Amino acid sequence: MVEKLTGEARSKGLAGLKGWAEIAGRDAIRKEFKFKDFNAAFGFMSRVALMAERMDHHPEWFNVYNRVEIVLSTHDAGGLSERDLKLAAFIDSAV
Repeated sequence: MVEKLTGEARSKGLAGLKGWAEIAGRDAIRKEFKFKDFNAAFGFMSRVALMAERMDHHPEWFNVYNRVEIVLSTHDAGGLSERDLKLAAFIDSAV
């Protein structure tokens, strides 16, 4: 089972992610992305989807035209885990 991040591990992990913010009232992080157009946004989502499937860790996301909002939390752990940090780092590299 995946463990929820706490204490120093959590602080250190979040410090390494640029632009990701904790969500008030929920143990999750989010980030918004804006692209040139729908095609660019959808291509980005496809790259993320393929990695998420390989990791067996799927994001919550919302897409309207050129904007994509992503929320990460590990439901099995009841909050933020190392899986979320790894997927967030990949997402940032996929932009």
